[in-house]
Amino acid sequence: MNVGLNAQEQRELESRMEKKQMKEFMTTYQNLVQRCFDDCVNDFTTKSLHQREEGCVLRCVDKAMKGAERLGQRFQEQNAQMMQSGQLPGAGR
Repeated sequence: MNVGLNAQEQRELESRMEKKQMKEFMTTYQNLVQRCFDDCVNDFTTKSLHQREEGCVLRCVDKAMKGAERLGQRFQEQNAQMMQSGQLPGAGR
């Protein structure tokens, strides 16, 4: 996979990358939960969500997930275009 790394160094690198990815995922998830909670939940007189609040949370999460999916698609498209035009390091080798 990576030139110049022995097996133990490769495992350590992979472990660190996995931990970093998990931390980034958890931060993104926490930010989404906080944003949707702040935007949608405003009645604290009961333990459960009101129907209006629940609908708002579902729309908020759906919108965020669709936005993230679209952003990922656009990133892949631009990355492919840059690779084809030789604008990325290592392109055209």
